[in-house]
Amino acid sequence: MDNRRLAGMTTILIGLFGIIAYFNAGTGTAIESWPLEAYLSVASSIDTLTSVSTTLVYVLTVGLFVLIIMRLYKIGIWAYDQMTGRE
Repeated sequence: MDNRRLAGMTTILIGLFGIIAYFNAGTGTAIESWPLEAYLSVASSIDTLTSVSTTLVYVLTVGLFVLIIMRLYKIGIWAYDQMTGRE
């Protein structure tokens, strides 16, 4: 694994932790329950704002988190290339 991929993975970890912490700020849930609570809160928001089936809401939520992970990875690679002077 080269340094570009390592930078992308590090950005994913930091970014997901920040997003999950943002969704759970001010709640009384235990920290080990934060990822599930963030997933369910996003699913609940999508369910409230749309009128689609519950199964589709959960699939859309997984897709949303996959898109967030992909974007964070690309941002990490871009930032590494900017810091090292690569094009």
